[in-house]
Amino acid sequence: MSKVEEFEELRPLLFSIAYRILGSVSEAEDAVQETWLRYDASATEPTSTRAFLSAAVTRLSIDVLRSARVRREAYVGPWFPEPLLNDPYQDPARSAELADSVSMAALLLLERLSPLERAVFLLREVFGFGFEEVAAAVGRSEAACRQLLVRARRHMEAGRPRFEADRQEQQELATRFFDALREGDVVGLRDLLAADVSMVGDGGGKTPQLARAVMGADNVARLLAAVFPWLARIDVTFEPHEVNGQPGAVFRDRDGKVLQALTLDLLDGQIQAIRLVLNPDKLGHLGPAADAWAVHHELRRVRRGAE
Repeated sequence: MSKVEEFEELRPLLFSIAYRILGSVSEAEDAVQETWLRYDASATEPTSTRAFLSAAVTRLSIDVLRSARVRREAYVGPWFPEPLLNDPYQDPARSAELADSVSMAALLLLERLSPLERAVFLLREVFGFGFEEVAAAVGRSEAACRQLLVRARRHMEAGRPRFEADRQEQQELATRFFDALREGDVVGLRDLLAADVSMVGDGGGKTPQLARAVMGADNVARLLAAVFPWLARIDVTFEPHEVNGQPGAVFRDRDGKVLQALTLDLLDGQIQAIRLVLNPDKLGHLGPAADAWAVHHELRRVRRGAE
């Protein structure tokens, strides 16, 4: 194969590695593109193209993550990863690890790790790289990588989220949730929510958002039932969609522009958490972002007019 063909064959893997390290679709795409530029400029033929490219995208992603963490310290409000609708890399032998590692909850848990721990954990535990490949990718000895993995596992196990294994049950629960949401059915929503459910929004200070996390089944159900039927009256629609491997939806304004992405964490037949990504900077890869402030002001006018 030509260089281009080899690279394109491995692009899904490279993107998946970069996205899990960075939690950003746009930054992952940039890291993959920079990896191609370095590969194309290299006069040396690597022994393993897969190992060479994986190492390159990993090191680039680690560097980006280190600078991104400084920016996240000044981020306004809760920070969530950019929503991912479709993971391009598929490996039947590691499907469980891949699905688990891309969820919002897992990506947030990975934030507890140092950039090196995160890269080692992902390459070894999620993508199944050998320690020799992992060591080459992060520029550390195999012994050091084993120690990094031990620390990473300890952090991950301490807060590891558990997920519903039954995909059909997940989908049925999500369908009931979105049906109740459309109808503004407080009781129907409350019945689907765990008693200690939380609803949190990430607007980055750029959109109207929840002042703080909303906690408890009754509070969350009442807020959802009070807001979403009114959004429908101003032609806001939503499309149920798998988001980061979990049931979710993408909301759009009347012009089809993306207003927000929503994900549901499910466990034991109940919704444990609802996460809303509203920051327009994190939605551009899903389509043109809506003017959330305009939607907010129109919603207020409509509600005032009905009083």
